[in-house]
Amino acid sequence: MDILLWHVHGSWTTAFVQGPHRYLVPVTPERCPDGLGRARTFAWPDSVREVPPEELRDAPVDLVVLQRPHELELAQRWLGGRRPGRDVPAVYLEHNAPDGDVPETRHPCADRSDLTLVHVTHFNRLFWDCGTTRTEVVEHGIVDPGHRYTGTVERAAVVVNEPVRRGRYTGTDLLPVLSEAAPLDVFGMRTEGLAAHLGLGEDRVRTADLPQRELHGAMAERRLYLHPVRWTSLGLSLLEAMHLGMPVVALATTEAVEAVPAGAGTLSTRPEVLARAARRYLHEPEAAAQDGARARQAALERYGLKRFLADWERVMTEVCS
Repeated sequence: MDILLWHVHGSWTTAFVQGPHRYLVPVTPERCPDGLGRARTFAWPDSVREVPPEELRDAPVDLVVLQRPHELELAQRWLGGRRPGRDVPAVYLEHNAPDGDVPETRHPCADRSDLTLVHVTHFNRLFWDCGTTRTEVVEHGIVDPGHRYTGTVERAAVVVNEPVRRGRYTGTDLLPVLSEAAPLDVFGMRTEGLAAHLGLGEDRVRTADLPQRELHGAMAERRLYLHPVRWTSLGLSLLEAMHLGMPVVALATTEAVEAVPAGAGTLSTRPEVLARAARRYLHEPEAAAQDGARARQAALERYGLKRFLADWERVMTEVCS
């Protein structure tokens, strides 16, 4: 099939485009948010083709994967009046947990008979009010980076974008107490200034923004993966850490309680429990490696690429027929 989708979420798209189809990704000269084109820091196959908006008017499109509310109007305009869900099959992929008046948050695509709404976690489907719109859950899939864990750096890895702006959502306020148990290396976009924002020295909190090809290696050198996020969808970085063979210390919130089984790390809603677990991994590297190996096996079984692509193939076949 020829599938139109916007480059919105690089990590998720990296897994999705491993399928057997052709993927049309809009590109604009300025590479604005609606025209980013191919990813620069992720490995995408040649089946992903950049398409200027003016070429989409006559392009054969078998399916549109929408990911943001405004893409409904944008797709119709760029496709020469073809309406997603009516003139061309469409799904709306919801990456995020709801915001606002949870759990009564109304989804922008609620009560639509022309779309299928696909959630990336069962938690998200449970909390969004989607009305009568048909819903599906296709859990994440990961392109396996391999078992690369060494844990030689006695620090905890944290991966989060914009921790200063997002604050309590990403558990930024918990980092000072957790950094007392294990010094933190925080990776992600717009992490600069985090230590100063928290009033901490770089011995406690260091930051870096690395491309994925470097990030996985850097994560795997750290003794453990820390996931202090209060409210978000299931972070792909958490699943990537498990694939790498890292033990996990995470808040028991949203879908993390489903993703991290017993023996793969520590889950709790009590920061002091997470701090104790992080301190233990620093002092017991063998236990960290053993729990990390179990985390990897659990991630391969539940979040493997083969299962992910098969689930999407089923959904797309049903929508297009």
